[in-house]
Amino acid sequence: MTQWGSKELADQGYSTIDILRYYYGDSIYINTAEQISGIPASWPGYHLTTGSSGQKVRQMQEQLDAIADVYSSIPHVSPDGIFGPATEASVRQFQSVFGLPANGIVDYPTWYKISEIYVAISRIAELT
Repeated sequence: MTQWGSKELADQGYSTIDILRYYYGDSIYINTAEQISGIPASWPGYHLTTGSSGQKVRQMQEQLDAIADVYSSIPHVSPDGIFGPATEASVRQFQSVFGLPANGIVDYPTWYKISEIYVAISRIAELT
């Protein structure tokens, strides 16, 4: 859309939806969702480290534990929502297996590699 002037509209303060409506009319809308059924939610926007807790930690632990069923060198973790030493050890081994820096921190690349492998092993992306 750059050839149509969308950059200039953005420079004037137009939002994404305003630019789309400028070209395609007011009936355009954008749907958003925290999570599509069965698909892992996206990156929380911050690193998960020892001492972190909450739903994002639990989600990562659940996925990592499922991955450990298939990749036996990765230690199982208890999905309790608390990032403790066992979770860190499992993350480190996951990172080592998948060629990431093995620092035990769930950063952006680690989060998405866990999600990618989880989707692959759980086959949730396949049509049935």
